[in-house]
Amino acid sequence: MSQIDVKAARPLSPHLQIYKRILTMVMSILHRITGAGLYFGMALVAWWLVAVASGPHYYDFVTGLFGSILGYLVLFGFTWALMHHMLGGLRHFLWDTGRGMEPGVRDKIALANIVGSIVLTVVVWVIALAVA
Repeated sequence: MSQIDVKAARPLSPHLQIYKRILTMVMSILHRITGAGLYFGMALVAWWLVAVASGPHYYDFVTGLFGSILGYLVLFGFTWALMHHMLGGLRHFLWDTGRGMEPGVRDKIALANIVGSIVLTVVVWVIALAVA
């Protein structure tokens, strides 16, 4: 038997096309994506702080951008990522204590993470728009 035949007979590693997508897997991926989004979204916070320190003219420019429709969409997404990542961190903290690992409970907590992040985002924006 040649060397090529031996390599061809070995099993291949599983990949994403083989795995069945389950809610906790999707939540794990989404937790990483929101973490990366928060990392880059902090540049917005730093930009706003620089604008505050730079004076009223530049501050008005930056708040004008943040106050546009596109700015609101970006800030809304940043708020949702913050809430989703926070609740995902609490979910992982719960798992670190050894609780909530049962199959049915894992899915319920993951679903509560999705619903909770949406509800908290809407509540924060309703309060923010009511105060402004």
